[in-house]
Amino acid sequence: MTITATPTAGKTLLSPTDHSLILIDFQSQMAFATKSIAPELLRNNAALVANAAAGFNVPTILTTVAEKSFSGPMFAEITDAFPGQKLLDRTSMNTWEDPGVIEEVNRIGKERLVFAGLWTSVCIVGPVLSAIDQGFEVYVITDASGDISEEAHERAVERMIQAGARPITSLQYLLELQRDWARSETYDMTTGIARKWGGAYGLGITYAKAMFDASEGSH
Repeated sequence: MTITATPTAGKTLLSPTDHSLILIDFQSQMAFATKSIAPELLRNNAALVANAAAGFNVPTILTTVAEKSFSGPMFAEITDAFPGQKLLDRTSMNTWEDPGVIEEVNRIGKERLVFAGLWTSVCIVGPVLSAIDQGFEVYVITDASGDISEEAHERAVERMIQAGARPITSLQYLLELQRDWARSETYDMTTGIARKWGGAYGLGITYAKAMFDASEGSH
């Protein structure tokens, strides 16, 4: 049988309308003990993901644990991207066991979920394995998540992959939502986010624009 290629995206690629994003426990108390990723890189990647989701109008759930009594406020880099949005505070380590969060998951109604947060081996593993068990398709942004050690983070990621989760990274998330530089309505937003939080890639965009007035959409 001959297979014929077509210029269409694979079904497992993310688009702005086919998923919801759940950002979990990006709070100061949780960040203090995170050692698998540098705190400044963690904050940068969280900002990149949050701004990508906000810019592409991805329905996003922001949830904290014991915000007032122990863990502190969610990173401003995230809340600034979603001004006025309510934070769903929990007592449960497993977000999936919180009725308020699940009510919001069901209200949004997406069967494909993307997760990121702290810590990978507790607050991400719990809802990811629970969502997969209930039939959801799950992605985890691994470089916007962190844990108390590299070992803890990596074993957690392996465990989730073994259960069927798909690992992605922060910049990958942004660029997968854009996917085609000919999509002019989101071009400036995407390159703007990449310039600010895209590391060396962002520097490259700034350089090319300043020196040659170049753009990714050009041939």
